[in-house]
Amino acid sequence: MSFLLDVRRLRLLTEFAAQGTVAATAETLHLTGSAVSQQLAALEKEAGVPLLLKRGRRLELTAAGRRLIDHAHVVLGNLAAAESDLAAMRRGEHSSVRIAAFPTAARALLPRLWPDPDAAPAPDAPLVHVVEHEPHAAETALRKHQVDIAVSHTYSLVPRPLPPGCEQRPLFDEPVLLVLHPADAVRHGLSAGAVADLRDFADLPWLMPSPETACHEMTQRACGAAGFVPQPVAVANDFTVLTALIARRAGAALVPRLALPTPSPDLSVHRLNTPIHRSVRAVYHMGTGQRPDIRSALDSLVSAAASATAGPWSGI
Repeated sequence: MSFLLDVRRLRLLTEFAAQGTVAATAETLHLTGSAVSQQLAALEKEAGVPLLLKRGRRLELTAAGRRLIDHAHVVLGNLAAAESDLAAMRRGEHSSVRIAAFPTAARALLPRLWPDPDAAPAPDAPLVHVVEHEPHAAETALRKHQVDIAVSHTYSLVPRPLPPGCEQRPLFDEPVLLVLHPADAVRHGLSAGAVADLRDFADLPWLMPSPETACHEMTQRACGAAGFVPQPVAVANDFTVLTALIARRAGAALVPRLALPTPSPDLSVHRLNTPIHRSVRAVYHMGTGQRPDIRSALDSLVSAAASATAGPWSGI
């Protein structure tokens, strides 16, 4: 027995899976709750198996519903790719790839995706469009199909699950380092290049990213595990701001290696005796990694990551 599934209803089902309730799905899609329920019921009839199960006043996905969601992500991703390619062809343009990335990656990786200004671009190279987002916002934009690739990160102390219906391409892992002024390192008996124990630095003022970021939570958890609550004297999401303040002996900070500035005599950088790592990844919708333009962009990101991580701090 053959059957056809309505693509619009598949979109609605994936949105329901993301939102969790009929009311939230209706609000997101600017529909009424009854319209959402009717469309889900129609999709269930098309599928020929139960997709939803009622528990009290809530609807939950069945195993078949979750399986269909996995297929729907692939179908919708490929459909979006086809629509994008056709639109580009109509305009006589190259295909385009939209990338969201957190600030450090946007600075260190994304410029490397552009061709050498003195060289002609490859005839089939996709056009790259970039937007800067913190990891959560980047992955939200991906889920809403506002971007094709989200460059995000996850800390060993603050794990971030892969968004539903997505795949990832690992780019690199890097250590999180203690950065402080050399005079503070000497005062605490820490020689240049020595491994640091956070417990020895509870008395220092701390410089931290803002509370809504995973970087802030990472610092809180690391210091908490060391037995103290960090007292921030400065809050900034730009690590160059934090390291500039450290150079003025304003305090200490935990900084991922890629976010370090060029080496300076005013900065003392140390690995931790209880290591913390940040894993940077490119996240994309399931199945879209085989699109030629997205595959090209992913390969370029991997190459850019290899170059960016071979910098002056690579030995630390």
